[in-house]
Amino acid sequence: MVASSQVRSEAAFAALAGVNPIPASSGNTVRHRLNRGGDRRLNSALHMATVVRMVHDPATRANAERKKAEGKNPREIRRILKRYLARHLYRTLNALHTPNETVPRAA
Repeated sequence: MVASSQVRSEAAFAALAGVNPIPASSGNTVRHRLNRGGDRRLNSALHMATVVRMVHDPATRANAERKKAEGKNPREIRRILKRYLARHLYRTLNALHTPNETVPRAA
């Protein structure tokens, strides 16, 4: 997977995973499209987790319904949910890999 030294922020992790939004605006239309770069295996894992959560997780389903009511299409909804999941994964991995407070050694 990704070494913690490779990634300095949530945004960097999202870019590495290929789930960061890329501006694709034109005129008065403000849009973002999905990044096709990044680690494809990590992106695939996030995609599968997002699809499963959209089917089985009530909170994710409610979030997807809210985005649909805002006028987002299914592709945009998946992009938003993948970024949310990547953010959650980054925070979890950081919590696991942060060194604990310094404990004095026995002499």
